[in-house]
Amino acid sequence: MSFTKINHFEREYADTHHSTALNVTEGVADQPIVNPHFRRHRKRRLTTDEYVEGILRGDITVLSQAITLVESSNPDHYAQAQEIIERCLPRAGRSIRLGITGVPGAGKSTFIEATGNMVTRLGHRLAVLAIDPSSERSGGSILGDKTRMESISSNPDIFIRPSPSAGSLGGVARKTRETIVLCEAAGFDVIFIETVGVGQSETVVHSMVDMFLMLQISGAGDELQGIKRGIMEMADMMVITKADGENIHKAELARTQFQGALRLFPMPESQWKPQVYTSSAYTGAGLEEVWKGVESFLEHTEANGYFRHNRNRQNKYWMYESINEALKQSFYLNPEIEQLIPEYEARVLEDKISSFVAAKELLDKYFGNRS
Repeated sequence: MSFTKINHFEREYADTHHSTALNVTEGVADQPIVNPHFRRHRKRRLTTDEYVEGILRGDITVLSQAITLVESSNPDHYAQAQEIIERCLPRAGRSIRLGITGVPGAGKSTFIEATGNMVTRLGHRLAVLAIDPSSERSGGSILGDKTRMESISSNPDIFIRPSPSAGSLGGVARKTRETIVLCEAAGFDVIFIETVGVGQSETVVHSMVDMFLMLQISGAGDELQGIKRGIMEMADMMVITKADGENIHKAELARTQFQGALRLFPMPESQWKPQVYTSSAYTGAGLEEVWKGVESFLEHTEANGYFRHNRNRQNKYWMYESINEALKQSFYLNPEIEQLIPEYEARVLEDKISSFVAAKELLDKYFGNRS
């Protein structure tokens, strides 16, 4: 049967059988994609008093909103954020601040998860501030620490806050320090700051913590390799992780090697000899010894005055860092400079002017306008 005959047959059948499925109903008109009855409600920003009152009573939601305000690059948010921090300062400074670093794969998140549960069982409240690296290509960050620390993300005594590095580590570190103040005012007496890994971030984080703890894995190198790692000079304690099962012997060997490497460093200003421990976040072995080591370090530094000296030095350091950050923001937000920068960029790219001369001329114009 030809295609023409089939179509003729279908038309005849449809004409005589109007109630069959061959009839096509008109259907309904196209519906709007968005519900026309939906109304967008803009969330009201809290007042400074509401922020401070919420933080001081330990309201996690208000604390999170305040941290977002601190991290905001919007100039309109800056003044309010600074006022909130200033009013929270009298209730801050009463916590233990620990910086935690380690090579990728050392198990930082797993260690923090296991240690965090133990710390809260001892009656402490813990805030975990994780500096998450941002992509150089997309500028985005995963911010997945709550997912990786599943067992503590639902613990009411633990607050986890990842922050994107956003390509500007110094700026994020300054905001992380301000976040510490807010967390302390909210009643968290132990602060963990997890860094992005071995690199510049450790130097910055070291300037805002009381103790610097480095995680290592077995098989990472011999004594000489350990000495070459400059990051070890900043470590107040080292922990060889994943010391369980067949890896226990390797972990003990690594502990002996790193302990020998640390003896070759000069005595630090704190007069504390860094110790090396082994632990397993999986079995819990060694975690209590690690925490006792943290308490011993704090008792030692408080007794010899280094604890207060170190915090005073950090306060002075961050005063100058805040000045540098404020000057930088003021420069780039200056209306005349904003208009001139594209012109100078083009001249630099065309080799009509050197980058150093361009920078000097822009700075001269900026300071000349303000004199």
